[in-house]
Amino acid sequence: MNKTYISTLDQNDPLKTHREKFELPKGVIYLDGNSLGPLPKSVPGRITEVVNEQWGQSLISSWNDHDWITLPARVGSKIGRMIGAEENSVVCADSTSVNLYKLLSASVRLIPERKVILSDTGNFPNDLYVIQGLIQQLGDGYELRLVKPEEISEALTEDIAVAVITEVDYRTGRRHDMTDITAKAKEHGIKVIWDLCHSAGAFPVDLSGSGAELAVGCSYKYLNGGPGAPAFLYVTPELQNDIQPPLSGWMGHTAPFDFDLDYRPAEGISRNLCGTPGVIAMSALDTALDVWQDVDLHQVRQKSQKLFNLFAELIENLGPETDLTLQTTFPEEQRGSQISFAHPQGYAIMQALIDRGVVGDFRAPDILRFGLTPLYLSYADIYRAVEIIADIIQTKSWDQLKYHERGLVT
Repeated sequence: MNKTYISTLDQNDPLKTHREKFELPKGVIYLDGNSLGPLPKSVPGRITEVVNEQWGQSLISSWNDHDWITLPARVGSKIGRMIGAEENSVVCADSTSVNLYKLLSASVRLIPERKVILSDTGNFPNDLYVIQGLIQQLGDGYELRLVKPEEISEALTEDIAVAVITEVDYRTGRRHDMTDITAKAKEHGIKVIWDLCHSAGAFPVDLSGSGAELAVGCSYKYLNGGPGAPAFLYVTPELQNDIQPPLSGWMGHTAPFDFDLDYRPAEGISRNLCGTPGVIAMSALDTALDVWQDVDLHQVRQKSQKLFNLFAELIENLGPETDLTLQTTFPEEQRGSQISFAHPQGYAIMQALIDRGVVGDFRAPDILRFGLTPLYLSYADIYRAVEIIADIIQTKSWDQLKYHERGLVT
């Protein structure tokens, strides 16, 4: 495999022009968009407008004059179209953690006679923490049942109220079969909350077609909404008015500006809103999502898998002496949009890579994780990244004190 072949892949890439829409530091190969997407070039101008013109000049009139009040629904609809959701079934609000708490709390109330919440050991720990916190509040015999990721389908039994499943494993990139698991869960009367943090914007998601009823997700990874960008929440139309929000804030009231003393939930998805939306952050996300207007997510998926195959083949060609062990060993239909390797010195190697301009991330205990984000990654980026990986490992340049010192964020 030579550079001419790589050049041909890039020349024939139908997504190549989208790279121009992002601010990418010169000399950096950014392979961490699965943790924080880069800045779309259109966002700073929108933020300046919201701050200087809307907030600065229109002041409080902006809630009406600039439609601030409808941002959660409008942004939610943009995300909804990317994840196969029905109209008016997604809102943008709060964080993934808060949205998970909302849906989980409401879901267990729908099946009060069942006391088990199911998840898997590959789930992102944050989701497990939220479950554990809710169980402490509920008491009354509730329990969290954890099984291995590959055991989820068999573990769907009739004593389970809710299953919380992250579609793509954050460490290995393993992807659950949403359609199959949802169908089996429904056979047993189980509600499933899908966490789409590593799915939305990474590949086509079809919530409606898969029969999914509930989902949450973040917007700062593949959707490029910015650090701490607001999250989203999905409820199928058939279930929306059965959900009783545990955080019954005024924005979820049927008539918030009537200022009733009693809470009356709004009809539909908007009852899942709680407090006042963060207008600046949500406006940034609103503009960031416009990057996707003319993008075919099926092309994104195709390129993602080509990038994966190229990365895996180039690493394999380096030979066993690199001591890199591929962790994303699943068939194409069972993986997300990342590639992960294990190495005993994974942390130090990743710090050395970042120092050389190849930005991925480390996940304990030994995982080097690389996001495959087709809108701004080229095949040449992957080729060059592997060259640098090879050099760092073969020369052991990672074995310096500065690369072993742990930062607060890994």
